[in-house]
Amino acid sequence: MSQIDTAVLSIDVQQSFPARDYWREDDVPAFRANIVRLIEGAAAKNWPIVRILHEDGDGPFARASGLVKPLAWVPETHAVEFVKHVHNAFTDTGLDHWLRTRGIRRVVVAGIRTEQCCETTTRVASDLGYAVDFVGEATLTFPMTDPRSGKNFSARDIRERTELVLRDRFARIASVEEAIAHP
Repeated sequence: MSQIDTAVLSIDVQQSFPARDYWREDDVPAFRANIVRLIEGAAAKNWPIVRILHEDGDGPFARASGLVKPLAWVPETHAVEFVKHVHNAFTDTGLDHWLRTRGIRRVVVAGIRTEQCCETTTRVASDLGYAVDFVGEATLTFPMTDPRSGKNFSARDIRERTELVLRDRFARIASVEEAIAHP
């Protein structure tokens, strides 16, 4: 695929998350470095950066909260912005139409949360016929505890599980460098 066939989807990298009680800074520095490197590398190749924001209900994800906007350190570079109200970036936005009218056949997925909106967007993109690179190191999530078993899952556990179930079924699992190097 040529450079113009690829777009980067920057999903939910927004100010709503630090307002949630599960937000942790542990993995943010590495995530920040990786997603910024991905966005800057894609911009250097003239790939469109698609900014996706999530809005719903009350609280920090409500439009009225004033937090449904990119984290302050996110590069301004983007071709278009969509606001979604469901977990994936396709169902209730014009993303699919926007990509297809520009000849985009490959998407690179990054953002917050690894196992929620990033994974769901990856699965839907694959089902719609897009080639997908899932850049796990440019996604962010937080530890979770299974309410039934009490078992704790680290952010790393969740990312590894997400990559496992997506790999070669729905996406190519790629590093930032691999995603950018792809023709």
